Amino acid sequence: MTNGTMIKAMGLAAGLALASAGAAMAEFPDRPITLIVPYPAGGGTDIVARTLGAELERELGVSINVVNRAGGGGIVGTTAIAQARPDGYTLGVIASDISLYKPQDLADLSYENLTPIGQTNELPGGVTVKTDAPYADLAELLAAIEASPGQLSATGAPPNANWHVGYVGFMLAAGADPGGVNWVPTQGGTAGHLDVAAGNSTFSTASLVEARALIESGELRPLALSADDRSAAFPDVPTMKELGIDWSYGLWHGVVGPQDLPEDVQARLLEAVENAANSDNFRNTLIERGFTHLWRGGDDFRDFMISDMAAMTEIFEQLGQ
Repeated sequence: MTNGTMIKAMGLAAGLALASAGAAMAEFPDRPITLIVPYPAGGGTDIVARTLGAELERELGVSINVVNRAGGGGIVGTTAIAQARPDGYTLGVIASDISLYKPQDLADLSYENLTPIGQTNELPGGVTVKTDAPYADLAELLAAIEASPGQLSATGAPPNANWHVGYVGFMLAAGADPGGVNWVPTQGGTAGHLDVAAGNSTFSTASLVEARALIESGELRPLALSADDRSAAFPDVPTMKELGIDWSYGLWHGVVGPQDLPEDVQARLLEAVENAANSDNFRNTLIERGFTHLWRGGDDFRDFMISDMAAMTEIFEQLGQ
């Protein structure tokens, strides 16, 4: 073989190698993707993940295997996402609990350990009382709290978790002392609403979605929604802001990967998740269940997580924690 022929052959081989590498990159994903849910099956995060996963399968052309890794208030599963190989084949649907870990020194785990892909929805909190409770509106409930410190009780979550944080923020925004109400711990918002319906607690600050069956059966009465705008599922319930209390709070969900995902993988996932999250099936399923559908992608999602953790840090600082 002449030198010229060898050079041509080497050039051809190099070109084929580059073409092969480019094709491999363009083929992502070429095998199933694991989507970790850091909470038990059947909850809000699980519903979001499984509904979104079905749409992602259509977008990406591969199987999406939803895996529940519950424990530690979401810490176990979120840690598994953060520690996964950064190749795009292990992702997760996380909740707003990610903003609570560092402010309480629960775990050295935050948005900084993750690659944000997109936020898909929110689940606003609210205030519910038993239907025959003597409070016509939120103002009367707050007046009763002020008049009888330590006599009323609130519920909806374990201490310092989601809906309890929503309660603290609501009380502070209303100019009331969070310590003036006894907090009754429950394992989740649904259990809190049931506790109110049974007459054991005065009010709950969990989401109205989790109270929907009790509201529709006439056992609970909603006084307010903790959101910027009214909910299509509960159009007659005023927001706290309408009532003069500058506070909104809700759980949120979003898709993330481990840190340092390659840029081309990020771009492919961002496109796919955005299309899936804005599909009619995903949007309608969430709205029917009372979730607030929204989309924040990439850097916008990261900026939101930064501001959310800052807000949670401020709340715990006000509590002296």
